[in-house]
Amino acid sequence: MIAVLKHELKTYFHSLATYVFGALLLAFVGIGSVLYNIQAAVSNFEFVLSFGSLIFVIIVPILTMRVLAEERKQKTDQLLYSLPITASQVILGKYIALLLIYLIPLSLICFYPLIFSRFGEVYLLTAYGSILAFFVMGSALISIGVFISSLTENQGFAAGIGIAIILFNYYSVRISEYVSSTAIGSVIAMLLLILVLGTIIRYLTKNNYLAYGVSGLLGAGILIVYLVDSTKLEGLLPAIMRKLSLFERFNAFVNGVFDMTAIVYYLTVIVFFLFLSVQSLEKRRYN
Repeated sequence: MIAVLKHELKTYFHSLATYVFGALLLAFVGIGSVLYNIQAAVSNFEFVLSFGSLIFVIIVPILTMRVLAEERKQKTDQLLYSLPITASQVILGKYIALLLIYLIPLSLICFYPLIFSRFGEVYLLTAYGSILAFFVMGSALISIGVFISSLTENQGFAAGIGIAIILFNYYSVRISEYVSSTAIGSVIAMLLLILVLGTIIRYLTKNNYLAYGVSGLLGAGILIVYLVDSTKLEGLLPAIMRKLSLFERFNAFVNGVFDMTAIVYYLTVIVFFLFLSVQSLEKRRYN
């Protein structure tokens, strides 16, 4: 894993995408600092991070699009399979390298509250709690980007899908206001999500029985609940969209509350998508 980590870091420091990632993150947070902390004279640095979180829509896909897609395109992933390391170690090595790249601009951002505190009252505890949550949220988004990159050898496609998914997650709470809250609407949406889940399982495992079995059981469960008591499904889809939003959970930190459930949710997302990335890599190894 250490060898993979060193190789990835060396590659990133010779890649333009790394410097674009850092520059855009610092620029967006800098603009937010000017708008909120300087012009509006607001002492809450966490508002700046809430404003700056939008840039993740662009910079995360830019940073992660090549992490596995480029390996597949250049056929260098075959070398990884010949090394005496597991797929988990490969994914962890690449992921930790991405986190270190992410920590570089974030470490500079950590000085902002201290600088502003020299010229006024800044809530340092809330500010640094929000920075920690900002890091964990970004780490969760990076894990999603790694998984998307593992599914294709086209970097542009990986970046495009990543932007679409993160943008949808960013606006999911607003979109949920326009989504049908009726029981039948929830059933249709849930069946579509189950179909997508079955497709992913089939792609990763090449096991039709497992994919059809999981999809069938979940689909049957939704239909049974609808037939027994359809009121339990009313408003389900909008509620799920709000709960799954990574950005919405960050608002608790912006409001001065250190929400441990949000941290646990971010860590769960990280583990889940890294697990899927490992399975995607294992699938290609055996193919």
